[in-house]
Amino acid sequence: MPDTLLAPTRTLNSLGFAKPPAQTRVVVAMSGGVDSSVVAALLAREGYDVVGVTLQLYDHGAALAKKGACCAGRDIHDARRVAETMGFPHYVLDYENKFREAVMDEFADAYLAGATPVPCIRCNERVKFRDLMETARDLNADCMATGHYIQRAVGPHKAELHRAADPDRDQSYFLFSTTQSQLDYLRFPLGHLASKAETRALAAEFGLGVADKPDSQDICFVPNGSYAAVIEKLRPGAAQPGEIVHVDGRVLGEHNGVIHYTIGQRRGLGIGGGEPFYVVKLDADRRQVVVGPREDLATRRVPVREINWLGDAAFEDAPEQGWEVEVKVRSTRPSTPARIRPTGPNTAEVELAVAEQGVAPGQACVFYAPEGPRILGGGWIHKG
Repeated sequence: MPDTLLAPTRTLNSLGFAKPPAQTRVVVAMSGGVDSSVVAALLAREGYDVVGVTLQLYDHGAALAKKGACCAGRDIHDARRVAETMGFPHYVLDYENKFREAVMDEFADAYLAGATPVPCIRCNERVKFRDLMETARDLNADCMATGHYIQRAVGPHKAELHRAADPDRDQSYFLFSTTQSQLDYLRFPLGHLASKAETRALAAEFGLGVADKPDSQDICFVPNGSYAAVIEKLRPGAAQPGEIVHVDGRVLGEHNGVIHYTIGQRRGLGIGGGEPFYVVKLDADRRQVVVGPREDLATRRVPVREINWLGDAAFEDAPEQGWEVEVKVRSTRPSTPARIRPTGPNTAEVELAVAEQGVAPGQACVFYAPEGPRILGGGWIHKG
């Protein structure tokens, strides 16, 4: 695709640089999975100066036998084998301390405060797209490529972030905090593919051993999806028992820590029969789990902070009535019409056209253009 940000009279390579692939160094963030492996193989086949980098993010001695997660010791081995097969150098960087400080500690503290965090977003934001990108620049790389299903397009003003061609694989919800300077440096070679089957077919074509490797499912440092167990390990004794309270003030039972509950939860409340109750609020200060009927989960107003804005106009220059956009308040939900009204340089109130249920502090609210695939950024939902 011609890159209109560069001189139009020069021939550009597939990554948008006006020089031959052999003179273009690209660092590929390799998780050991099929997606990033195919990215590295594709670029190596095209003749780019590829350098593969895999991050060791936490104690892999405890992860070697764990299936369904990224970042385990087996994944490092798989990434190294891909590099050997395709003939490019591969390095493993020890980021355990950075990962714990930037991702795991906040994850635990957010749950203890009654929020529902999304650590994969923080990992992209603070580790992969910050620290690893600095390493890529230190290696004199022209850009960094990843296996994410999202697209980078060159717009009339600057590089833009667009949804993946395959809506079932689109990872835009997890990449909303990508800054403009990061986007200028990043490349996403898989975002245009129509299906994951195409990626696996390419892996088989290259003879990669990861062609049939299952996709990661769990958060890499949360074995078997047991968030509470991880939090207890990170913050021993921090989970305190308390009351399960109805929205009308009635005490219905007791719990052994708010970390065991999430907004919208219905099962496992331990308060017996009767009408179905849902968790509608987590009050960590009072150590209360507040429950109520399903309709009490519905909300149209969502306070958002730490906004990363990728629109063309300045965020604070929004019209009086705000920006008309579409938003996602959960990764598994479709985008829905909304209006954003800035309340500060990086804060806003989002008004949903139709009420959503189970909007939880700690989750992301991602902004999309009302028409077309462009991602306009997003922010973090808070209690207001």
